[in-house]
Amino acid sequence: MALPGKIRIIAGQWRGRKLDVMDAEGLRPTPDRIRETLFNWLQTLIPAANCLDLYAGTGALAFEALSREAMSVVMIENNPSLVKQLQNHATTLKSDRHEINQTDALAWLKNNDKTFDIIFLDPPFNKGLVEKSLQIIKDKQLLNANGRVYVEAERSSILPEGWQVIKEKHAGQVSAMLIKQNN
Repeated sequence: MALPGKIRIIAGQWRGRKLDVMDAEGLRPTPDRIRETLFNWLQTLIPAANCLDLYAGTGALAFEALSREAMSVVMIENNPSLVKQLQNHATTLKSDRHEINQTDALAWLKNNDKTFDIIFLDPPFNKGLVEKSLQIIKDKQLLNANGRVYVEAERSSILPEGWQVIKEKHAGQVSAMLIKQNN
């Protein structure tokens, strides 16, 4: 499947802005329709939220959250070319409520002590990263009370114990889920 050359910010202060998408291995920009559904799910939680985009890729989820008045977004991406593109997007949008880190997502999680209201978890497929990431998030208590995690993964992904699906949507072999920790 060919990647789109651009992603579109759907709503908020940057509504309609288009950002370039490079062709990188394993990069799957979240389609507009799925992003629109996700942000409808999160509409009451996004304003003033502190967010983490753990496998940032194109930054579509991070910049959409910022456009919709998230307080801040930390973006984690390992690919130097994608990090440069994220920095270019932030400059183009004149964003000042973000942090971009070029590092391995799991290593960053293990060394992080910040907590978040919303975590976007859309890692490369078929590497077991959803399960590993969620386990670290739970063990280190990185999700605030009433926080949510958006997971975009292959349908075969299994959530580790201690997580509950709130909303779910399927498109082909992809599952999009909004989850929370069990109390």
